[in-house]
Amino acid sequence: MYVGRFVVVGPEGGAYRVSSRSFPNRKISEREDALTVGPTEDAPETDNPYVAYNCLRVVETPADGETVAFGNGSHVDPIAEKLELGYPARDALAESLLALDYEKDDYDTPRIAATITDDGEALIGTVRKDALIVEPVEEPTLVATYEKDSPEAIEFAAESASEAAREAYDLEFEHAVCAAGVALTDDGFETAFENGE
Repeated sequence: MYVGRFVVVGPEGGAYRVSSRSFPNRKISEREDALTVGPTEDAPETDNPYVAYNCLRVVETPADGETVAFGNGSHVDPIAEKLELGYPARDALAESLLALDYEKDDYDTPRIAATITDDGEALIGTVRKDALIVEPVEEPTLVATYEKDSPEAIEFAAESASEAAREAYDLEFEHAVCAAGVALTDDGFETAFENGE
């Protein structure tokens, strides 16, 4: 089954995976405080605005210490910036998703995102053509751009960031390209990525 890009989130960690039929020549790299999706060296040139973006950022927030934000596009940056300004995670997710809205491509692709605070409060959100959904999660929960565009529980047993990235990459959904993982540890958030190499 092809579900497109997806987010998995739980109170102690999560992952984001790029799945693509149209732009498979992408990878995740680390850049300062972010994991970034971008074209590989052999990728054909494109002016598609949805191909490159920060997919995961860990930020310091005034009240909560560290919080991580991750998702499938340019909305990750405004979510992270609102968290840094002290917005509650729910408001940062809802306002950013609503402001940027679903992607105006041929498929009306939803935007998906998640946050986790360093005290284990996890939220998942999506904005589709017909709905804005932001809800707390107590167990691993998935939302995808296609077929599974409403949050649903999923078995996800990763205990480290690298395990989360690998497990997301290996999930039985078609056209895996790359994945980012995050895990809450005693020392804060750790991040990792898997480019399938």
